[in-house]
Amino acid sequence: MIDRASLSNSKSHWRSSILPFVALLFFVFGVLPVDAAQRDRKGKAVPSVLYFTYSAGYKHEVVPESEQILVKLGEESGRFRVTVSHDPAVLDAAHLARFDAVVFYTTGELPIDERQKRDLLAFVEGGKGFVGIHSASDTFYQWPAYGRMLGGYFDEHPWHQEVTVKVEDRANPATRHLGRSFVITDEIYQFKDWSRADVHVLLSIDTRSVDLTNPKVHRKDGDFAVAWTRTQGKGRVFYSALGHRPEVWRDPRFQRFLIGGLQWVMGE
Repeated sequence: MIDRASLSNSKSHWRSSILPFVALLFFVFGVLPVDAAQRDRKGKAVPSVLYFTYSAGYKHEVVPESEQILVKLGEESGRFRVTVSHDPAVLDAAHLARFDAVVFYTTGELPIDERQKRDLLAFVEGGKGFVGIHSASDTFYQWPAYGRMLGGYFDEHPWHQEVTVKVEDRANPATRHLGRSFVITDEIYQFKDWSRADVHVLLSIDTRSVDLTNPKVHRKDGDFAVAWTRTQGKGRVFYSALGHRPEVWRDPRFQRFLIGGLQWVMGE
């Protein structure tokens, strides 16, 4: 005869034992069960995004808040689900296979090996998406293939001020809400190993709003891109130099910009 009370107690004990373990996995590694990470309430597949933040160089204070905001944007828009990780071990083929796009907010030479570098490039070239935010261009100087994939490298920030940004492409889902131009205050990058021939520029600085005589200005062509897209194999790459200040991350215009950028790299 089955002791139903014992069976019930056994099930309760199992749940009480396993649930804290699952919660611990999520807290430590940012890992969700596959069904929870890829299905909405109606059972529809939802794209899965890895937000990888790691500071091997300068550590931006906005990073923790950016993690919260990107997760919230995915939840509220219903367009994607975000898993946050600071663990370089996730940048290999086995882990990346769970995701439709990877977002970097990083600095310096990240501690990954040659196999992981090949895996990351293969992830993008195989048809997945890559988004670089702000200092993602201040990353992997010793890995030129990364710079080519992203489209360029950080080369100082001549200005940290209010600037006018020109919208060069108003058709992309990231920019169609921005009008012909807009004003924003942020840390403004310039780039090296960068050419319009290699990227499709979305946003650029209206140079009438900045001091071109600043000694930190290195570009002589007056071409200061702020955001662009490009393709890498079968995959798509989206980069935004904006994103240094907390106020920018809280700005609804920037939030819609990121949602649109993620939609674009995932082929929507």
